[in-house]
Amino acid sequence: MLTQSKLLRLRHHHLLLPSTFPSLRRCHSDSPSPSSQNDAESTVTQVVELLQHPTNQWDYDQLRPFLFDASQSHHLFQITLRLNSIPKALDFLNYLRDKTEHHQALSEVFEGALELATRHPNSKTEVLMLHSYRKSNACSITLTAKSAYLLFRFLEKAQMLDDSLLLFNELDPSSRSSRICNGLLRMLFKSGRTDDALHLLDEMLERDSDFSPDDFTGEAVFGELAKWECRGRSSFADEEIVALVTKLCEHGVFPDAFKLTQMITRLCRNRKNNVAWEILHGVMSLGGAVAVEAASCNALLAGLGRERDIQRMNKLMAEMEEMRIKPSVVTFGILVNHLCKARRIDEALEVFDKLRGKGEGKRVGVEPDVILFNTLIDGLCKVGREEHGLSLLEEMKTKSKSRPNAVTYNCLIDGFCKAGNIGKARKLFSQMIEEGVQPSVVTLNTMVDGLCKHGKVHSAVEFFNEMKGKGLKGNAVTYSVLISAYCGVNNIDKAMQYFDEMLSSGCSPDAIAYYSLIYGLSIAGRMDDASAVVSKLKQAGFGLDIACYNVLISGFCKKKKLERVYEMLSEMEETGLKPDIVTYNTLVSYLGKIGDFATASKVMKRMIKEGLEPSVVTYGAIIHAYCLKENVDEAMNIFEEMCSTSKVPPNTVIYNILIDSLCKNNNVERAVSLMDDMKIKGVRPNTTTYNAIFKGVRDKKMLHKAFELMDRMIEDACSPDYITMEILTEWLDAVGEIEKLKCFVQGCDLGCLYTHAHTYQAQDQRLRSKDVYHLPPSTFNGKHFPPNLNFER
Repeated sequence: MLTQSKLLRLRHHHLLLPSTFPSLRRCHSDSPSPSSQNDAESTVTQVVELLQHPTNQWDYDQLRPFLFDASQSHHLFQITLRLNSIPKALDFLNYLRDKTEHHQALSEVFEGALELATRHPNSKTEVLMLHSYRKSNACSITLTAKSAYLLFRFLEKAQMLDDSLLLFNELDPSSRSSRICNGLLRMLFKSGRTDDALHLLDEMLERDSDFSPDDFTGEAVFGELAKWECRGRSSFADEEIVALVTKLCEHGVFPDAFKLTQMITRLCRNRKNNVAWEILHGVMSLGGAVAVEAASCNALLAGLGRERDIQRMNKLMAEMEEMRIKPSVVTFGILVNHLCKARRIDEALEVFDKLRGKGEGKRVGVEPDVILFNTLIDGLCKVGREEHGLSLLEEMKTKSKSRPNAVTYNCLIDGFCKAGNIGKARKLFSQMIEEGVQPSVVTLNTMVDGLCKHGKVHSAVEFFNEMKGKGLKGNAVTYSVLISAYCGVNNIDKAMQYFDEMLSSGCSPDAIAYYSLIYGLSIAGRMDDASAVVSKLKQAGFGLDIACYNVLISGFCKKKKLERVYEMLSEMEETGLKPDIVTYNTLVSYLGKIGDFATASKVMKRMIKEGLEPSVVTYGAIIHAYCLKENVDEAMNIFEEMCSTSKVPPNTVIYNILIDSLCKNNNVERAVSLMDDMKIKGVRPNTTTYNAIFKGVRDKKMLHKAFELMDRMIEDACSPDYITMEILTEWLDAVGEIEKLKCFVQGCDLGCLYTHAHTYQAQDQRLRSKDVYHLPPSTFNGKHFPPNLNFER
């Protein structure tokens, strides 16, 4: 029967089981009188005494009145128990089978034998022996309800599923019960035969079923639903899970808080929030708040929070209040945490105020704990509201039962460090010590990282050494921060020193420490040292990522070690990493610089074949390479190809390279046309562009074009630098057009010029001698520069 069952969602009809279901115990309408009890006891005693003889000496004539009279069959169960021996009971059973066809008598004796077996020290073996005996006799012994239950219980313990199914199918309908079905359900689920289990469950859920589901059924089904995903099975469709839970709830079988929470947690972790929502609300509507606790709602809130579904989180909170499901501090912690992560800090504060009895609505009887305070403080710091976070710290100290801990201070210190207020961060650290809160390695790392990121590497080292002196040792993160910081300021020796210290202190470097050092050494051109660190990285069990390979390839290119470049590329391929756009750009740039344009072209073709479109950097690299080799015509061909076939438009850098090269090659007219092309395509020229073209038109004595370009520079709000002023001052002074220069200066912001002026005192003297500075304050866009520039500042 069960082997042909289907999944709940596929079945269109159910196999109806018989409606009769007797009690497991014999019931008699009349209580026996004392005299009849004595007679029964006497009968049992006499029979047991007669059966103590060897089997071949059993006297049929003596036993017949007691055993083969239908009115005496109810004594057989007690007689079997009093034999007190399974072999003797089996002899008795065989004797009866030979002498009578009274099936009820055989059933009574077999039940007695089973009961006797369950009392045996080795009960499992004894019961299974009786099961084998019954099988060998072609199941001629009908099982009572109690016999069936006892047998099923031991078959379940022995995990004999096939025997259980055969027994269930042959079982008399009156002997089936919820307890037997529950045991079979557990076995079917454990063996992965979900289809059969669902079929059996369907029959239990029938309206007129005589073995309706009970709490043990629910335990089996809800337990399976709660853990099925972790076994990697996909036996239950979403709608099937909802249907199973709903049907059981309709029969008054509800999951307990633990199982319901397990189910919802599992579903939410697998991004099945909608299914979890349906299940929780189904249980709520059918069982109300009695069947649902805060823990189950918390599991769903956490799942909704991960999906940033704040709307349904608020709705669930309202429903909890309506159904009088009392939220816990964890409930509010989840809500506040996810509101903070969604940068909805004001809403998080409203929830927090509700807890404290502030704002609208009545006070909730939940005291905020330190985790809730820390979550809110961290959220405030992450949106730049550190001062508000400080006010909560003060509240914790003065009004709350929750005292600030190391995490509280860590959040605030991190917030002020990220805001650049290192002074306040240090003050908080001192305050933390005064309050008796022990700093952790996280506190250490937060301070060291904050100091390093704001250029205070020396202060970071001093702080680290101070903490080491007080017994607080750093970890891999601490050293990684310092190594990265020293690499960032090109102090590779110091970075190496801290790497060695890290190893000697017994602190295992993490991947970031290795990556930082490899990057710094490669940028500094110390490729042998970088290779040595790569070897240590591999020995530690780490692998290089694409960024590391790229920086190593770039370093080897700069050192002109092409064989090492190919070695890196081969290694990448072996580890399954494909070159990215940065890898190809590095190769194209290097090959172009050494004049190997044929190989550079092949690299570009391979890049396109791999599905990577050449970027503006790719084109810039190859154009620059041709210009360096004074092959401007080929550079212009690449440029024109880029403009006509590529989806990547040229940028200012590419125009600057070409304009500068064209001017140097005396092709100023074409350079000017590129300036016009920039205007048409909306590419904004910068100071470098104008300096290159000014040099070109000066050398070609194209004075009117220079005036046009000066006007255009003013229109573009492009500030001239000292090079611009040097070119124009010498040229315009020589041709008697110094007034044009005054007008040009009047329209420009010379802040950039003055920023660099201390390096160019001679330029200042030339400008001053031509009276260029003697202009009204409005000339400089509202900036009044004094006539005597202090170049020493």
